[in-house]
Amino acid sequence: MNLAQADAAPIILRAPTAEDGAAVYELIAQCPPLDTNSMYCNLLQSSHFSDTSVAAELDEDIVGFISGYVLPKQPDTLFIWQVAVGEKARGQGLASRMLRDILQRPACQQVKYIETTITPDNRASWALFESLANKLSAQLNHSVMFDRQQHFAGQHETEMLVKIGPINS
Repeated sequence: MNLAQADAAPIILRAPTAEDGAAVYELIAQCPPLDTNSMYCNLLQSSHFSDTSVAAELDEDIVGFISGYVLPKQPDTLFIWQVAVGEKARGQGLASRMLRDILQRPACQQVKYIETTITPDNRASWALFESLANKLSAQLNHSVMFDRQQHFAGQHETEMLVKIGPINS
């Protein structure tokens, strides 16, 4: 850690609120290759899914965000929709810290599996979830969830379903 990092304000992790929706929208727009959703979608993620999502705040700015939800038909599975870390918070292990924060919450008490989708070329996301599986001493399996041609009409890369588990909460 350099001297500037030592003097920096700590990053605070908390459940997001609807008031964070616009800031989340801006953060995601600054984090390619993430797909930008509508601001309304980010408002819903920040309010309806606040128990299974996390906002990372630094000096009153949102510098990180993870949206997730427990699958309605699989209450033992947490699906991670998006992971965004802003430029000024990168290189500090924030994404991993945010994932572990969500897993410690009461809403995830029954979670035994984590799922997400990742495009084959997204090295940062693969590294994040491989590292998480390793830290949780859990298996990581993957298969095609949404195919480029079949589901995206050739307009988006194939999304691989990544499943980690079982995990011990």
